[in-house]
Amino acid sequence: MGIKVLFIYPNTYGMNMLPPAIAMFSALLKKHGHQCEIFDTTYYNLDYGMDSDGSKMERLNVVPYKMEEKGIKKKETNWKEDLHLQIDKFKPNLLAISSTEDMWELGMKVLNELKDYKKKNNVPVIAGGVFATFAPEICIKEELIDIVCVGEGENALIDLCKKIETGENFDDLTNCWVKTIGPEYLKDRNIIRKNPISKPVDINESPLIDISLFEENRLYRPMAGKVYKMIPVETIRGCPFTCRFCNSPDQMRMYKGLGSNFYRKKRMDLVYKELKHFKEVHKIEYNYFWADTFLGMSNKEFDEFVEMYKDINLPFWMQTRPETITDYNMSKLKSVGLHRISFGVEHGNEEFRKKILDRRWKNKDIIEKLKIPKKYNIAFSVNNITGFPTETKKLAFDTIELNRDIDADNANIYAFVPFHGTPLRKMCEDLGLIDSNTITKCLTAESQLNMPQYPPHEIEEIKKCFTLYIKFPKSRWKEIGRAEKNDAEGNRIYADLKKEYLEKYMPKPDVDPHSNINFEAVENPYCIDIPGDKLKNNRNADDL
Repeated sequence: MGIKVLFIYPNTYGMNMLPPAIAMFSALLKKHGHQCEIFDTTYYNLDYGMDSDGSKMERLNVVPYKMEEKGIKKKETNWKEDLHLQIDKFKPNLLAISSTEDMWELGMKVLNELKDYKKKNNVPVIAGGVFATFAPEICIKEELIDIVCVGEGENALIDLCKKIETGENFDDLTNCWVKTIGPEYLKDRNIIRKNPISKPVDINESPLIDISLFEENRLYRPMAGKVYKMIPVETIRGCPFTCRFCNSPDQMRMYKGLGSNFYRKKRMDLVYKELKHFKEVHKIEYNYFWADTFLGMSNKEFDEFVEMYKDINLPFWMQTRPETITDYNMSKLKSVGLHRISFGVEHGNEEFRKKILDRRWKNKDIIEKLKIPKKYNIAFSVNNITGFPTETKKLAFDTIELNRDIDADNANIYAFVPFHGTPLRKMCEDLGLIDSNTITKCLTAESQLNMPQYPPHEIEEIKKCFTLYIKFPKSRWKEIGRAEKNDAEGNRIYADLKKEYLEKYMPKPDVDPHSNINFEAVENPYCIDIPGDKLKNNRNADDL
């Protein structure tokens, strides 16, 4: 009983975290009697994209690391040959491709290799993921795509597999655009049935993700110069904030009025069950919390997390926003193993940040908040973006100045990417900066916006020297400015400055992340409280 599903995951080396959604889909389908395998391109030599983490090392944004210390290296075999061998052996009844926007074209290359198999065996193809959700009109145009899942895919995938198993028509799949089958399909394959969106799933009913789907090397990821066996753990799905470079506002709108908020939290007892299982069964060394704003939880939920995590006793990473930080939550989290934090600051000009990004905090408040993790000796990185629509190189230096005041352990810089499904994508299209059908590249690639006041080469110059501007004294800025240029002299100066930076400023790889775990007692009971999509116990919402 059941059918065979082959997941296709297009990905490039340097994006090492395994995709938790696919692991969860696999667990769900196996629970319903189906078989699952994956073809994952991560460790193949590909003529596509770039080494994302490697480029961040080159720009001094992360502590240098070596995957080889865990015996991890690229495959020596050809991906096309391996794909056909897997297809011939597994013989799937369904091909399911999950892709981000920047990996979509790679996914189509992989899928094209299966064109003959699909046609000969009448195997349907479903596309899902964030790109499919927000650009279904692009995805459905692909000849080999039969179904596009718009929104969450749990129920759609279960229903589709059942219908394939029983030989039923699947035109009416909830959350899906479906190319019409039957007589109409034979006449005109351009007939698309756009089915309604169902309410968000209950994430407390999700099974433990299926790690066995992946090769062992996909469980390893660099962190602070070392490579750990780690796994993404979902505590929250969605985000209560409305940053305009993110798809969260459109997610909220998509699911509005369906009887359930898209922003959901998983029960702590279930989170504990997962963490315990991963540690004991899979020997996980480090936990990576998969949440846009990890501290978007109530006081009660936070205290429940701290109490349950005492038994886990593993270092962990999280990302959150500066305004969610308090003395209380930092001291508590430090005591149970918080190793590193990633903060989204994005831009250093207050007015620009408010107007373009819908992020309304004051620089002085950000600086004060980020003094708190320093107080408890918790390392953190700050994420920044440059190349926003209407931005200038002069404005980018406001971001540099703010990062100098923050003085994080690491400061990351990315070129703005106008992903489909974000408010800023529409703004870029309206301003004529990008065509509506343009598929974006990854965060570490060159800007795709055509802005005369801040062209791609100037954005690359800022990215190249961003960390140098932050760490070196201003008396060196003229020298750094010359290092921006991509010519013989500029590259020579940059190489010298980079060597100096590595010697003077680059943090050393952590030797023992367990040293954070000390179970200190803390008295102050204050924490941020975010029930649903509203903020309490924090500043006025207008100040966020």
